[in-house]
Order: sequence, then C-alpha cells, then structure tokens
Amino acid sequence: MKKILFVALAVLGLSACNSGPEFKVEGEISGADGKMLYLEASALEGIVPLDSVKLKSDGTFAFKQACPVSPEFYRLRVDDKVINFSIDSAETVRFNAPYTDFSTAYTVEGSANSVKIKELTLKQMQLQTNVNALIQSMQAHKIGTDVFEDSLATLMKDYKDEVKINYIFAAPNTAAAYFALFQKLNNYLIFDPLNNKDDVKCFAAVATSLNNYYPHADRSKNLYNIVIKGMKNTRAPQQKVVELPTEAVSETGIIDINLRDMKGNMHKLSDLKGKAVILDFTIYQSAVSPTHNYMLRDLYDKYAGQGLEIYQVSLDADEHYWKTTADNLPWICVRDANGVYSSIAAAYNVQSLPAVFLINKKSELSARGETIKDLDAAVKALL
Repeated sequence: MKKILFVALAVLGLSACNSGPEFKVEGEISGADGKMLYLEASALEGIVPLDSVKLKSDGTFAFKQACPVSPEFYRLRVDDKVINFSIDSAETVRFNAPYTDFSTAYTVEGSANSVKIKELTLKQMQLQTNVNALIQSMQAHKIGTDVFEDSLATLMKDYKDEVKINYIFAAPNTAAAYFALFQKLNNYLIFDPLNNKDDVKCFAAVATSLNNYYPHADRSKNLYNIVIKGMKNTRAPQQKVVELPTEAVSETGIIDINLRDMKGNMHKLSDLKGKAVILDFTIYQSAVSPTHNYMLRDLYDKYAGQGLEIYQVSLDADEHYWKTTADNLPWICVRDANGVYSSIAAAYNVQSLPAVFLINKKSELSARGETIKDLDAAVKALL
C-alpha cells in the first residue's frame, strides 16, 4: 500500500505547480446516496487515484487539487461510470449528473475544453453504436458484406472528417484536440498515428501547438515522439522499385506472395491452388480492423469447409501488435515488414486499406473488392 501511495505521489509531483494554486471540481450527483465518488488523474502512466467522497442524499461534492503546469486530464468515477474532463489552470469546474446516465447526461460549467470533451465522447459513443448495429445486421444476414464494408468506411470517414475540422485543426493547442487524437473504436485508436499519413498530420498539428506552449511537458514530449515514429513509418522510401515476380505471374496467373507468419513459417499464395482464396491486405492496429475481421470470420465459418481459405497480409508497423492480434485468427496471417510501402501491395495496386481480392481455384485473380457488389455471392461462386 505504501508503494502504491508513493508512486501516486511521485506522478502527481511531476505535474503539480510549485507555488500551490489549486483547481476545484464540484457539483451534484443525483440518485447516488451512499455511492463513492472518485476523482482520478488520467496520467500518461495510467489512472491515478486522487480523492474520494461518499455521497449523501443531496449528492453534493467538492474536490481541490494542485493545478497542473500544463493541460491535464482527469475523470470523475462512480462504480464503472466515468466522466472525462481537462484542467489547464486554477479554475473551478462544476458538474451536475444523474447516477443512472452519469457518463452521458451530465452538464459541465467552467471549462470550455471539458464541454468539447463531452461532445467528442457522445459522438464516439454514437459511432460505436452505429458500428455495432452494422455488425449485427451483417451477422444476421440482413445486409451483405459489401454493404457492410461500404457503410463502415463511410461511417469512419465522416466521423474523422468532422473531428479533424471541428476539433483538431480548428484549435490544435487545446486539450480537446489532444483528447480527440486518442479516441477509440473497438479499443483501437480511430486516428492511427503509426500507419496513416493523414492521421500523422493530425498528431503533428497538436504536437506542434503543445510544444510551442508547453515544451517541457511530458505530454508534449510523448506526442512529439509518436509523430516522429509515425513520420518514419509512413515516409515513402526514395527510389523504391516494385519488383514483380514475373515467373510466378506467368505460371499461376497471380502475383505470388511469399511471407512469414508469426511463427516464422513461410506461406506462398500460389500453394493455395485448388482453393478459393480471399487475399486481404490490412492493418490490425486500425479502428476498422476488428469489424473487418468480423466480416471475414463470417465468410470463413460459412465456407471454409467448402474450400475457402483466407490469406491475410498485415502492413502493420508494429510487429508485436500484429502477432498478438493475429494469434487467434484461424486463417493464414503473414506480415510485410515494409508496411504501407509494401512492394507487394503496390503490385496489387492497393489504394486503401483494408483491400480484398478474390482468387479462384486455378490460382487466377478473379476480382478486387471495389468491383464486387456481393462478396458472399462472389465467394460462393468460386467454390
């Protein structure tokens, strides 16, 4: 217990003001008589408990804490219900919330950034609801896999465009912009700072602003390191030549692929001759990856017994993340260490990810995703 307390104090000591100004968090939680309300810091190192109070019948509460030297994130928690907010000065932030819909029906005053954080939270929750509904419709066979993929892509594009314009680029020097960068869908970052060049630009905009205002803050340094890594991963190699295996093309009718799985075993795409194959290029560390794999799993479970195989090529920058995620998938999972600048993906003219191709039993390229109106029917026709 003493060790835990020491770590907590050490974390707070890094961000607390030397002169002692404080911020206040107060308000009222209705319908929570006898419940414990916790004030916690959402630090880079994880969640750090700061204070707590047992709520009485009137639900009122008041916390005081040393103000941070740069914008920081905190949360109020009752049971597993959470309200996220930010503090950037010696301010007073007031919350009013019902216990039942604690995380969504609250009001906040005294912090413009915290108002924006609430807006972002509600938008993210609605996005998750819409994506879950898509998955359920596909699994119930109410919509085809093509409609599922198109609808998912539209949902993601619309969400990211709105957040980029209204929350990130509109005010990159705010805590709300930083919060937007790290929102998640299916526990994956919606904005991918390691594999997506456009998303790296979002991180760079916020990193530059934070560095200008708070160059010595831990969050500024951490964000800067993420941007540097993302720029390195997504920077096009100079004079990169795409080498096509012409012999494989003439012999099999496809551009052959020979990559290692997570155990180090080589897998040639051409060795699957005699099976109908879904060739899939993807990034596992992407918000759309789980829903895309749900769709593939639905097809695999339905048609694997009839001769379907999936050959999935990861273009993830993070090899460990790929291994961890792909470990439970039942099909062939390999990785191209060249990432988004894979010569193989270029040879297949992959324009966006994920990208699906169909290969028939003669090992001939049959169709690519954007030309397929009904993926289920197209796969069935190959069997």
